[in-house]
Amino acid sequence: MRTFAGLTLILLFGSAVALVSREPQADPRMKSALRRPAQNGWTYVRLEGTPSEIGYQHGYLLAPEIREAQKVIALELAHDTKRSWKFFRDAAKNELWPHIESQYREELEGISSGLNAHGVKLDVWDIVALNAWLEWSPYYIKWYEKQHKETLSAKVTAPEHCSAFVATGSYTKDGKVVIGHNAWTGYMDGERWTMIFDIAPSSGYHIIMDGFPGLIHSADDFGVNAAGILITETTITRFNGWNPDGIPEFVRARKAMQYSQSIDDFAKWMTEGNNGGYANNWLVADRNTNEIASLELGLKNVTLRRTKDGYFAGSNFPVNAKLAAEETEFDLKDMSQSANARRVRWEQLMEENKGKIDVAAGQRFLADHYDTFTKKEDADERTLCGHIDLSPRGSEPWQPPHGIAGAVQNKVADATMAEHMSFTASAGHACGLHFNAANHLKTHPEFTWQKGLLRDMTSNPWTTFHAAN
Repeated sequence: MRTFAGLTLILLFGSAVALVSREPQADPRMKSALRRPAQNGWTYVRLEGTPSEIGYQHGYLLAPEIREAQKVIALELAHDTKRSWKFFRDAAKNELWPHIESQYREELEGISSGLNAHGVKLDVWDIVALNAWLEWSPYYIKWYEKQHKETLSAKVTAPEHCSAFVATGSYTKDGKVVIGHNAWTGYMDGERWTMIFDIAPSSGYHIIMDGFPGLIHSADDFGVNAAGILITETTITRFNGWNPDGIPEFVRARKAMQYSQSIDDFAKWMTEGNNGGYANNWLVADRNTNEIASLELGLKNVTLRRTKDGYFAGSNFPVNAKLAAEETEFDLKDMSQSANARRVRWEQLMEENKGKIDVAAGQRFLADHYDTFTKKEDADERTLCGHIDLSPRGSEPWQPPHGIAGAVQNKVADATMAEHMSFTASAGHACGLHFNAANHLKTHPEFTWQKGLLRDMTSNPWTTFHAAN
């Protein structure tokens, strides 16, 4: 009986081992990764390790969001440029990949691997094309047209993405740096621009930044690193320029966020290999020195300004008149234009609040509805909290009347928050106004091409996010 019982136990034990071995085992690449439930419209993800591990974690944790994001971007690019997704995949492989360094190739490949493991069949060329989305139109497209003597049927222009400020010294309440930014984009993609990426890479500095699913950079570019550098930007509107031999902007932006320990570092990483894609006026702060800077990065003209007592603001206007004349089609004197009207408002708010600027003030600025052209409160394309969907003028040539675009999310941080690797963020309009997709499409059926992917955009309260230790 003892022999029979022993044999039975051995057989049972063997069966149990066999069952365990057939159960799916946790992938070791996921050991440090974390995704938290959505909080006030934001999704926090923690990524840690080598470039390949970080990429895999990103792709696996955000697989459903990345799948949907790719559909959104493919639809927008097709509508704006009349080009298929295959066109951009091919350009990603043939034009951009040769200029991407190995660590970011590994991360991009890792995202694809993580997606595939989660059942989403997007390959590395899809992921590179997605990351370069803001560089394709108009920067690459206009260069491609010229090279191939083609003309697009659709107008494409560098859009009016974002309102932002950075201040220090006598302008802030405690004399230390404060920085704020709201992202302007189409609501269809902006509704999904709600990731909080907490990235601890094996090389470089710990980062916390906002972002879009599937991108290795922030893309609207608000972030803090462990060296004490705070970064944001606003697009230079109506800009033209592209260098096919340069490094993609999304690579330079991520590298600058990851490796900068000074303003000089940041300027170096952004200017070296500049391809002209997604040309921006970058606003940077160093919490260690309380110095701030503005790096206006055109392709031909680059201007770095810096101070320890003052402010810099961005609302898509070109700063350098030479850059404006040589590299844009923008009229600096037309005060009815969104970029110029918002520039005036920034100057007013900075002077009115001199010595009082803090995080709370920054939050108020990003919810501001004063139109300096009409000199009245009126949420529209000329206010810091942008509502192009409410404007009968739109924001030409980027958006037609009642175009479904404007401010989609907001972030503010000061030196103390940066020291603790944190910032405060609000998804949707900071002013509290909500966007109802069905109502807008019913009233403006010319935008029904967005119907399958456009959704409501709710205004959410300010929420503070911290990087994990």
